[in-house]
Amino acid sequence: MKKALITGITGQDGYYLSKLLLENGYEVHGTVRRASLINTFRIDELISNYRNGELTLHYSDLLDSASLSSLINIIQPDEIYNLAAQSHVSVSFKNPVYTTQVGTLGSVSILEAIRSKDKVIKFYQASSSEMYGGSSKEKLNESSPFNPKSPYAASKVFAHDITKIYRDSYDLFCVNGILFNHESPMRGETFVTRKITRAVGRIKMGIQKKVTLGNLDASRDWGFAGDYVEGMWMMLQHENPSDWVLATGESITVKSFAEKAFEYVDLNYEEYVESSEKYFRPNEVDFLLGDSSKAKKELGWKPKTSIDELIKIMVDEDIKLANREKVLIDENLLKPTWENPSS
Repeated sequence: MKKALITGITGQDGYYLSKLLLENGYEVHGTVRRASLINTFRIDELISNYRNGELTLHYSDLLDSASLSSLINIIQPDEIYNLAAQSHVSVSFKNPVYTTQVGTLGSVSILEAIRSKDKVIKFYQASSSEMYGGSSKEKLNESSPFNPKSPYAASKVFAHDITKIYRDSYDLFCVNGILFNHESPMRGETFVTRKITRAVGRIKMGIQKKVTLGNLDASRDWGFAGDYVEGMWMMLQHENPSDWVLATGESITVKSFAEKAFEYVDLNYEEYVESSEKYFRPNEVDFLLGDSSKAKKELGWKPKTSIDELIKIMVDEDIKLANREKVLIDENLLKPTWENPSS
């Protein structure tokens, strides 16, 4: 039985990746930051379904190198997936120090722990399409230059580069997955795609009147997170470590995403969507489009879910969630929020 350690296991990708690994017979370990409220809602189903030691959570923090090293010594994992980060780009401008510390020190701490072990441990670093900066409308691949435009993106560039340095300097099995935007019903509600589909569900159920977004003209290459974690796993099964882009090869605007989401439930987005500079970034990334031909050729990976299918999946789940909210409101157990609840 292979063992995997996942930092950031309680996030969107952590859920889909741990589910994939457990279904493939792995023993999965995940790190959770100690806090007054432990936020494991995404993986509660997995915790319930795997009660015989297949899934174990550990208190740790990417800023605590000693705890990470100790944890790796105890678990002796075959694979480590570093998914943990302060991953909201807009928030990174408000919390640049914390975002940078987590994004940089965490990767170095794990790589140092791996370097000191006799055992061969394969390491996956979650890189990001935000590293490119979105200055051109060219398809971006593994050779395209980085031009980070946020503290989040800058920290990802450092982690990406230090992973390559450790791979080249110490002959470690370290890979970078440069993933373009990938979404799901597990996405946090402050991320624009989930903010939209959450609003669609609540507006359809009559418990929200509008949603306020930022730059409607920003264009992204959006895929389904469940497809992308398969690519992560494939990277660590490849014979040789390298870096790979995962993307759909199609880019649409925030406006188009909103149009499609509202159209799916027979609503006109123009009646419900507003734009405010309050949600604009200080340094906008206007356009991102990925080229995953290397991953297709070397890993056999390609996205399975179209943008329309992704939107359908997300809206369907958020209508179910809104319906449960409406029941609570009708029973006076919850007050309706007429304004955008994610503001």
